[in-house]
Amino acid sequence: MSKENNNPLVSIALCVYNGERFLTEQLDSLVGQTYSQIEIIAVDDCSTDASVKILEDYSKRFEQIKIYKNDQNLGYVKNFEKAMQLCTGDLIALCDQDDLWDLNKINLQVAHLADNQLIYHDSRFIDEQGQDMHRKMSDVLHLYKGNQPEAFLLINSVSGHSIMFRRELLAEILPLHPDFFHDHWIAYVATNRGSIDFIPQCLVNYRQHTSTSTDILNTRKKLDKTYHENRDVTKLKRELKWLKHCLSYEKNKDRAFINHFVKLFEQRITSLFSFRYAILIGKHFDILYHNKKLHKSSRIGFIYRQMWGLKAKTIWADLFAKKS
Repeated sequence: MSKENNNPLVSIALCVYNGERFLTEQLDSLVGQTYSQIEIIAVDDCSTDASVKILEDYSKRFEQIKIYKNDQNLGYVKNFEKAMQLCTGDLIALCDQDDLWDLNKINLQVAHLADNQLIYHDSRFIDEQGQDMHRKMSDVLHLYKGNQPEAFLLINSVSGHSIMFRRELLAEILPLHPDFFHDHWIAYVATNRGSIDFIPQCLVNYRQHTSTSTDILNTRKKLDKTYHENRDVTKLKRELKWLKHCLSYEKNKDRAFINHFVKLFEQRITSLFSFRYAILIGKHFDILYHNKKLHKSSRIGFIYRQMWGLKAKTIWADLFAKKS
């Protein structure tokens, strides 16, 4: 390990693209970390604003900042892949350009990592203007700790901005598939290789944008009253593709279960409904839906809705489209 005073070097992988509006605040929270053994790997993905100039100004004042500029735009996921590959630390922390870190974030994560493959934490939501939205990640999701990858087959509770993981995981998680969220994949692989844990403290102010693709706060449903995820055909197909990606991981702890789960899930694509799938998720509900905030009294109705296949969803989607 790279150590000074028995503290491992932590690499912060910062991906930047047209982030001038929030980048200065984020950089201040990075260089102000109470943990001293850090390097900041900033990779700019062909920004057309003042992002690079901001990075260069900071790098002149803070030697721990190293700047890399892409020759062509790689996109969000592949830019993170490149940033991770450039990291030299024993531990790697992922960083978005528009959040705000608690100054003790790295120090606390290093202290709590223990024998886990990955450590993450709770986060506080802020709006685009930086105002507190009075909600935390743990208000929306059950945060998972343990060593069962099945918890990440359907729902992710590990946000990229909160992740710190051991360098050894890089060989397992790379290359990243551009169609899937990198944090979801890292969590899935980490629980296959060992265990993960979380710190219940909010260590990041997580900025929410109206155009975000993750929709953690379910804004799409609030804005579009006709939207319902159980009639979202595209979502169902995307989930199947993700499950097949999980199955492709060569070191799955329980390949037989994953394979069986994928086969039953795929039956939903060709069927009106699948009783066998409903029975399976009912039997393993506690782990498959651990990360979802759901009252126990709603479980039976939820399982019933998951039973319906793509053909039924397509019919419902067409009917509701005509009504609207």
